[in-house]
Amino acid sequence: MISCLRRAGVEVAEHHVPVWEGHEHKWRAGLLAASRLAGAEARLLRRPREPFDALVVGYPGHADLPAARHAAGGRPVVFNPLVSIADTLVADRGRFRPGSVPARTLAAIDRAAFRAADLVVADTAAHADHLAATTGARRIEVCFVGAEERVFRPGWQRPDEFTALFVGKLIPLHGVETILDAARLAPELRFRIVGSGQLDTLLPGRPPNVEHVSWVEYERLPDELHRASCALGIFGTSAKAARVIPNKAFQALACGTPLVTADTPAARELLRNEESALLVPPGDPAALAEALQRIAGDPALAEALSTGGLAAYGAGASEEVLGARWRELIEGLL
Repeated sequence: MISCLRRAGVEVAEHHVPVWEGHEHKWRAGLLAASRLAGAEARLLRRPREPFDALVVGYPGHADLPAARHAAGGRPVVFNPLVSIADTLVADRGRFRPGSVPARTLAAIDRAAFRAADLVVADTAAHADHLAATTGARRIEVCFVGAEERVFRPGWQRPDEFTALFVGKLIPLHGVETILDAARLAPELRFRIVGSGQLDTLLPGRPPNVEHVSWVEYERLPDELHRASCALGIFGTSAKAARVIPNKAFQALACGTPLVTADTPAARELLRNEESALLVPPGDPAALAEALQRIAGDPALAEALSTGGLAAYGAGASEEVLGARWRELIEGLL
């Protein structure tokens, strides 16, 4: 988002207080974590010395909105949260039971944060509709996430050996079970899963044609995408999975890597089946396996998806396009 704004001629001053850097396990409760958070909030309360027109909380900083409003000093506050924490931890990841005290508390935090912003920016129209219905936000607009083009650039070339690449957290949203079941249905194809998370327990029983790597440095992800035969998006069946386009999809498109992902309302906002991606029913291993077999056996299709995906990205989700959109949204508040 910062890169997009700067490309659109906007001066951006970033005020970041480190809390989790150097800690392998994020978001663990404890006295040390609480003290770091308290210190960070105290520093964020200070108003920036340089002049500015609007303040943007450009991450899931739900707890930081009170500090943001104070620091803004009456100027507009824009919140780009990416997620509802109640939706993520209750409906998607199942950490808390719906209707429980923690679930109601998270929903209250969502409502307070979204109502404190003058503008909430959602990542898809489908997500915006959901947030409007559940949070009572004053105003919600839409801007795709995109990819950091400093890192993710075109460079894909079809490799001789087929490999389907998945990169991301192993959480229910992504449909890791669907990917593993597709691998069992297509034993002749090679799969590479990069990531770790909540569903790590599924990997010890993975089929022999699935390689697992727990971590790849961010700057090396384009190398992974450039040499993969195709990239895998998300295949989960939750309501949230139908409302989002994940980072990995934008990154693959920006690299020109053929993309296979679930056919959802959110995906249809950017992609066209068999033109810019192969879209398959969520949670359907057989459909996913068939789509991958098509790409493996049809070089012309792979090349067409590469070209079409890159074109869709350029037209709808490039830094140039999103920068103009972000500038338009912020200037509309001034």
